[in-house]
Amino acid sequence: MKNTLLLIPVENQVRELDPKLLLACIAARRGFSSVIGSRREMEFCIDSFPPSIYLSKSMTIRSLLFFQVAHKFGHEIVTWDEEALVHLPPETYFSRRLHPKAIRHVSHLFAWGPDNVELWKQYPHLPHDLSIHSVGNPRTDMLRPEMHSFYEDEVQALRDRYGKFILINTNFNHVNAFGPDMNLFQPVKKPGETARFGRAARGMSRKYAQGLWNHKHAVFKDFQQLIPKLDQTFPDVNIVIRPHPTERHDVYHEVAARCSRVHVTNEGNVVPWLMATEVVLHNGCTTGLEAFVLGVPAISYRATVNEDFDNGFYRLPNAVSHQCFDFDQLQDMLQGILGGRLGAADGNERKALLEGYMAALDGPLACERMVEVLDKMSEILHDSDNASRLKQLERWTLGKALRLARGIKSSLPGSHNKPEFQRHRYPGIAIEEIKTKVARFQQLLGDDRQLEIEQLSDVMFRIN
Repeated sequence: MKNTLLLIPVENQVRELDPKLLLACIAARRGFSSVIGSRREMEFCIDSFPPSIYLSKSMTIRSLLFFQVAHKFGHEIVTWDEEALVHLPPETYFSRRLHPKAIRHVSHLFAWGPDNVELWKQYPHLPHDLSIHSVGNPRTDMLRPEMHSFYEDEVQALRDRYGKFILINTNFNHVNAFGPDMNLFQPVKKPGETARFGRAARGMSRKYAQGLWNHKHAVFKDFQQLIPKLDQTFPDVNIVIRPHPTERHDVYHEVAARCSRVHVTNEGNVVPWLMATEVVLHNGCTTGLEAFVLGVPAISYRATVNEDFDNGFYRLPNAVSHQCFDFDQLQDMLQGILGGRLGAADGNERKALLEGYMAALDGPLACERMVEVLDKMSEILHDSDNASRLKQLERWTLGKALRLARGIKSSLPGSHNKPEFQRHRYPGIAIEEIKTKVARFQQLLGDDRQLEIEQLSDVMFRIN
């Protein structure tokens, strides 16, 4: 499909921007133009684009209104789910991450790998004619050896800045979210009052949400106690805490203030941090999985154990990591890794497990596989009557209604559309930085064509 526009929304800039820029570069080789940038702004001005292919990253009830409007404007919706790699148990995943009406507006699904395909096939409301493609994910491409040099300057800068360091990646956004109404439970106003669900608990049963809160809160406390011990026990290394993109940072800054060599930051993509560190500490975090792919030592610190969640929700990142269950075990293992006597977790069983979840670990890149599907999609975008006054009026009315609805939703408790939260997840970025990243990708891809980059706003760019 040539001369077609791809709309590539980015929600968490530090996690998604680089891999989605790679996708835009590869798509350009096949004749696609792309608009890439803030999901919120792109959805607010969806009426300004000609019929395009919109690459969504979720299909929840929160996607439904936008999908309905985008479909009216002639946009084709292709979706993957960022949360379908390390995912909840099927029934909870279905009620939280999928919506039977939203999925009807999707024409193609891009799966992380075989497990994701089977998960979606179990969904009772999956349309019978909806195509599922096991193509992998652009984030996987950034872990492959072919892409390692993309981050070589960042890796060296991190090593120059921190020397030898232990990287702690946290994932406590269920209990330490950016806004308190984004947690599993909202704060109670009176003692003894039953806590209401927060945004993170939507789609869960109260029993499951309470159990998950209890477990995550306990692990969160474990890590707050762990960090000062590490600071005292390993005086020759720095410790870098990298919070989840949707977490608050204040708790970690309070911990760091009591320590000598503890730093808190969420800057940049996680991949160069993984490549620069000596070892990764986590508990059920996707970065443990990413470290395994990169061949970087990773330890899952499981001082608090709940097998229902550790081997249900968080099985994959725990299984491909070394595991420690108390501080003495952790100290011994860290000494082995820092002393060069122990490397990354390995073994055929772990590799086989990984291959069941992640496609495109070798062979064509996930982005190349995605573009192959997009290129073969039938000519379904029609723009023949968009110029009529009636059509223009309809587009204007729908666009205004969508912006009004989104504006109202942004004021609701737990909304991810609050301007301050959007700035936290997607701050502005200079066009020079976008150009530098695109030029690096073009060099790695062996493509000597210079792509045109046009700045549409401080958070949105067009790549031709």
